[in-house]
Amino acid sequence: MSINELLHWRYATKKMNGEAVPQEKVDYILEAARLAPSSSGLQPYTVIVVTNKELLEKIKPIAFGQGQITDTSHLLVFAAWDGYTDERVSNVFNFTIAERGLPANAFDDYKARLMGMFAAKTPDQQFEHAARQAYIAYGAAIIAAAEQQVDATPMEGFNPAALDELLGLKDKGLRSVCLLPLGYRDTANDWLVNQKKVRRPKTEFVTEIA
Repeated sequence: MSINELLHWRYATKKMNGEAVPQEKVDYILEAARLAPSSSGLQPYTVIVVTNKELLEKIKPIAFGQGQITDTSHLLVFAAWDGYTDERVSNVFNFTIAERGLPANAFDDYKARLMGMFAAKTPDQQFEHAARQAYIAYGAAIIAAAEQQVDATPMEGFNPAALDELLGLKDKGLRSVCLLPLGYRDTANDWLVNQKKVRRPKTEFVTEIA
């Protein structure tokens, strides 16, 4: 199917059947997230994969009791940096320099401009910038899941502070942004499975300026 056909096929699955998603499909989805565009190539986020059933049971009330959390095969937690530091940014550029065989000072001027921009932002503003980057990878993962005929339910409905505490994210300099349970739709029990997909018409969604 084309990308548009895949996007028409997918929906925010409300009831999953508990069937395991093959690891090669999960790896494919994660690779799509890893390869997604990112501002200045910094990738200021991490994807945490949770399959432990006991941990998923603890996450469920944090996600307001949504059943997909425990019916999932793999739960992807997208967590963004809590801020931009010289060490974090330098690590990214140093890795790029090594991979491309560039001079050690290749990004010095650009990095200085970036750090000046980030220094002008509050910690919350820095996190929000990183979180917006995480959403780009999040969208890539959702589309990749559809390509693999894997159902995915985008979730913002959870208590980030509680999840951060449960997963020990603060100690890692991370804050949770969004969740993506992966699995397969329970066609017999999901009320949304046969509902018509509805989106705003193109005439309202797109504004053309010639």
